[in-house]
Amino acid sequence: MRHTPSFLGGIRFLLAASLVIATSQGMQVRAENLPLTHPTVELVKKYFELVVDQDWKTAAKMIRPASIERKKRETLAIIKSAPTMSEEAAMLGKLGAKDIKSLESMTAEEFYVADRQSFHNPARNDDEKERQKKVQEQKKGSLKIDVLGVIGEQGGKVAHLAVRTSQDVIDQRINELFFISFIQDEADATKWLIAPDMQRPVTEPLSGAAPAPASDAKASDAEKTDKK
Repeated sequence: MRHTPSFLGGIRFLLAASLVIATSQGMQVRAENLPLTHPTVELVKKYFELVVDQDWKTAAKMIRPASIERKKRETLAIIKSAPTMSEEAAMLGKLGAKDIKSLESMTAEEFYVADRQSFHNPARNDDEKERQKKVQEQKKGSLKIDVLGVIGEQGGKVAHLAVRTSQDVIDQRINELFFISFIQDEADATKWLIAPDMQRPVTEPLSGAAPAPASDAKASDAEKTDKK
């Protein structure tokens, strides 16, 4: 989801160029530059603040549930394919699950929280806890969020934001560039949700292409069944 190129100025050019390319080539997916007053601009700032604060429960409400469920299915597939029971138990333990069934029963919000927490090592003693607290306060106090541009597509139902962040961590300043996608809620046009899986490649069959061999199709069906 993140990209860190060595330059900043070119990003605005890339955002504008995407519109020109999409229009000139007659692509089915049309892009347009959206104003920085778009509702997703304030939402993405709030999201980054929640991430720095490690408020995963509130952040989970900003993520599209279908995206979280997809990550959950993929995680389950990886754990189920663990070569040994001890490795399976270790992966489950990192997510706070005692067994496969308990992981499967997690709601989208619960899984998101567990997944995010698994990337942060808990403090082992009071000194480490105090050190982590100071670092987090430093990051929160120095956090700067700059939305560089917004691109809309699918008739304005999808918005992609280029976001530059800066924060101080101990003795250094970290600058990062992110590309965040939002999708409009089908049930409520005023609600926008982050869709991290929109950054993934999308495959479409070519017209006139030969159908996949029967064996491949069966394997694909078996994989889908296993991930449900």
